Amino acid sequence: MNFIGREQELELLEQYFHKKTASLVVVRGRRRIGKSRLIEEFAHSHKFYHFAGIPPTDRTTAQSQRDEFASQLGAQGFPNIKADDWNELFWLLADKVQMGPVVILFDEISWMGSKDPDFLGKLKNAWDQRFKKNPQLVLILCGSASSWIEENILSSTGFLGRISHTLTLEELPLKDCRRFWGKQAKNISAQEKLKLLSITGGVPRYLEEINPKISAEDNIKNLCFTKGALLVNEFENIFANVFLRNSEAYRQLVELLAGGAKEFSEICDMLNKVNAGRLLEYLEELTLAGFVKRDYTWHIKSGLDARMSKFRLSDNYLRFYLKYIDKYKNKIDRGSFDFKSVTALPGWHAMVGLQFENLVLNNRQFIWRQLGIRPEDIISENPFFQRKTARQQGCQIDYLIQTKHSTLYVCEIKFSQNTIASSVINEVQEKIDRLKRPKGMSCRPVLIHVNNIDNSIEEQDYFSAIIDFSEAID
Repeated sequence: MNFIGREQELELLEQYFHKKTASLVVVRGRRRIGKSRLIEEFAHSHKFYHFAGIPPTDRTTAQSQRDEFASQLGAQGFPNIKADDWNELFWLLADKVQMGPVVILFDEISWMGSKDPDFLGKLKNAWDQRFKKNPQLVLILCGSASSWIEENILSSTGFLGRISHTLTLEELPLKDCRRFWGKQAKNISAQEKLKLLSITGGVPRYLEEINPKISAEDNIKNLCFTKGALLVNEFENIFANVFLRNSEAYRQLVELLAGGAKEFSEICDMLNKVNAGRLLEYLEELTLAGFVKRDYTWHIKSGLDARMSKFRLSDNYLRFYLKYIDKYKNKIDRGSFDFKSVTALPGWHAMVGLQFENLVLNNRQFIWRQLGIRPEDIISENPFFQRKTARQQGCQIDYLIQTKHSTLYVCEIKFSQNTIASSVINEVQEKIDRLKRPKGMSCRPVLIHVNNIDNSIEEQDYFSAIIDFSEAID
């Protein structure tokens, strides 16, 4: 399949060949998000050396990682070598890349360096003394274990001042997701595409598995409810390979957040956890890994972030797995699960509302364009909530945008299999009435939907804008 999307990221990486000094770049992001594929696309017209760590097991040693690196050197034209020290390997590589444009990728670097406490120190020395002598060299450190990268590279004094750029890959925007349906895209409804995207999100590796010539239902059956299918076993692979310790704790948190966004205090109470510090570490690691978002609310009067926040499971695949694949996994593995329709799955309609919210929040710029809002005019934007106190009512808004023009766009995100009823007007107005805001601040209600709306909604002329989100993918 041809490479899809990431134009801005490719342009950014290409700029490093126009500098007068070597560049050390970190690329991180969720597993399957396309990190290695992006770098291969960037490097395809340059001299390119690609090295990958091997997944650590109980039997993996520092020497087995070095042996694998040496083997990959040999496969890329270097002399065969048996090295018991990373210095020998780095020096051998550095000798061959002293001149001209060259890209070096160290992929899954957390695996590569997991068993040797001196690995990163020796890499830092090799960079300082050899690699950076070539002003046209780009060395890319890449991995899915973002918390390891944060702790050992980005927050390390050893690499202080050496990193040219940290690139975090997010899910593909819907305009690029559409391209995975190829020439069939124009004939397939937005609703059918969104049905699949409510499971895959904008994760390129999952989207590659879509067969545009069969229905969304058949694709879902093949991907999620067939023995040996990619998405049947993907969850366990993620938690075994991305989180190098105590994967059960991460799973507990993801299971809890699958039911909806929660404040940290709620999470502690529901899990009966006394050690809040450790729990917060796990949540931050899930956030760095690209599975969870921490949505901060803010003070409308000042426009500044509040201390209050909610953790939201932003990954559609994880929620779908926990709700359905995991529930039926034994039957799926025996080949005895009888999949009829995704809409027949218990609780589907409630769950898909959360999935749709993720898709909208991952494509905020589409909403801004539809509303004619320039990014530079935005003071703050996010899911918004205010707690109930003696002086104010509680309030929760799916998506709120505050602009410099003393305007609040109160966005209601509605996914419904049926026509959206006019009762949505009263729901939104009640939220606006509860919202504490300064005098002189305008509120513009916005409805974001993907299905039919009752004619009376437009006739009442209540909403400042009604956005059909299917236009983001059509």
